Amino acid sequence: MQGNSRSVSSNQEGLHENLDKVVLRHLEQPFLKPYQQHTLDAFLKLEKQVEAANRPLIFDSCCGTGLSTAALAQLHPDALVVGMDKSAHRLTKHQAHFDQLGQNYLLLQVDLNDFWRLAVEAGWQLSHHYILYPNPWPKSRHLQRRWHGSAVFPFILKLGGQLELRSNWKTYLEEFQVALQLAGFQSQLNAYQTEQPITAFERKYQNSAQALWQLRSQLSA
Repeated sequence: MQGNSRSVSSNQEGLHENLDKVVLRHLEQPFLKPYQQHTLDAFLKLEKQVEAANRPLIFDSCCGTGLSTAALAQLHPDALVVGMDKSAHRLTKHQAHFDQLGQNYLLLQVDLNDFWRLAVEAGWQLSHHYILYPNPWPKSRHLQRRWHGSAVFPFILKLGGQLELRSNWKTYLEEFQVALQLAGFQSQLNAYQTEQPITAFERKYQNSAQALWQLRSQLSA
């Protein structure tokens, strides 16, 4: 991706007017959507690998082609890093050989609305959870498609660990910060820049001279 990306455009000014109401409703009500079979199958397969690895567990959610997953695996060599994306097409662009001896990451094509709930149901606790770009659903009517406005938001919290999000739309992370506060968690929102981008979107946005933002929250000890 070259540096020709447009900045996020939204018909929403500031935080969404229904943010608190939507987040609190999801924090109070159960999420009972049935699991999709392909995600359930992927989880059951991974469950055996996680038990066998006996390592700290890291999620790289919405990982795209998995470039970030490979980079995070290098950053956390003692952990098992699981990259997940809904797009099989994006994942097939990753050229690593996942069955290579000693490799500490893998990629899965799943629906995160299901996978996160399955992980919570299994009692998994993460050491780190990364949600890095790209599309924050900037139209006002799409609040509930943003992770903090979705019914699965409480399960992100229950997975624990150090949560880190990055975005080129500050409002998205400001809303997420409010959602965390409503759930009883503190967080830090800062401008972000790096000499070594770990996702294609991060490189594209930075090369386009867009401001990047980072949100971090410790969800468990």
